[in-house]
Amino acid sequence: MIKRHLTASARIFCAIACLAACTPRVQDFQPGLIPAAITGSNFITEDGKKLPLKIWAAKSESKAVIIALHGFNMYSRYFDDAAAWWSGQSITTYAYDQRGFGASPEARIWGGSAALAADARAFVALITQRHPDKAIYVLGESMGAAVAVLALAEASKARVAGIILVAPGMWGGKSMHPMLRFGLWLSAHTMPWKTATGGGLKRRASDNIPMLRALGKDPLIIRQTRIDAVYGVTELMGHAYEAAPKLQYPTMVLYGEHDEIVPAGPVHETIARLPAKPRFALYPDGWHMLLRDLQAEVVWKDIAAWIHQPNMALPSSLQQNR
Repeated sequence: MIKRHLTASARIFCAIACLAACTPRVQDFQPGLIPAAITGSNFITEDGKKLPLKIWAAKSESKAVIIALHGFNMYSRYFDDAAAWWSGQSITTYAYDQRGFGASPEARIWGGSAALAADARAFVALITQRHPDKAIYVLGESMGAAVAVLALAEASKARVAGIILVAPGMWGGKSMHPMLRFGLWLSAHTMPWKTATGGGLKRRASDNIPMLRALGKDPLIIRQTRIDAVYGVTELMGHAYEAAPKLQYPTMVLYGEHDEIVPAGPVHETIARLPAKPRFALYPDGWHMLLRDLQAEVVWKDIAAWIHQPNMALPSSLQQNR
């Protein structure tokens, strides 16, 4: 009996040890190690990570600044076309490769929700110092929207004129079905290194096929995604969903009727959780990549219009009502 009990205990111990060895990988984060800074073409985080930075300066005198946070598996160049167009509308755009993506250190390893949010807060502070007389807007696309919400919900006194959430990724935590959430947790804690492409899901991100093919050839776009990174981003989205009621900034939410990546339910639930009603635009021809779809310029124009004249009707709504 004692021998049998010891054998069972040994099996349990081995199982626990195996699970511990399969802990999801998350990058180390040491907040407050050094002052965050912008040096040349890099954003240096408060723990010394060098994140590549892109700047699209306004072609004429800048009247506003957009800080753009890219989506999951993307990087700063995702905003090339939109930011170039905004530069002609007196808007300067900044975007950096968030930790774990693009050409950042330890790309493909999940950066961690707290670190991603801390990076965004630090970058907002740096840009407000650099542009003390300009209106600062934080734009988050998909995962970037979750980072923006989580970062600014904890920074109620930041000098931010508004937040723009494009196809917001808030599908996680309590907004995700418990069985799906458990399945991700189990996969991330038993085989965190396993990768997936998402190809089997048969979901399309955009109607702009040439653009999607170009992204497929970009070596900095992550196509083989670690399971623990997928688990990490769902955790981030869940934290942002929970933080939404504390977001004390004017907010714009943009969503496409053809979005096959982020379900409409969690988007509308997030809107309902915001402390004030946001400006909402629904695009009948829009997909998940609203800023890169075939009708992307419609979205670019709406964003510029909201920045320059927040109380006026959006160009897209005027066009739809004709």
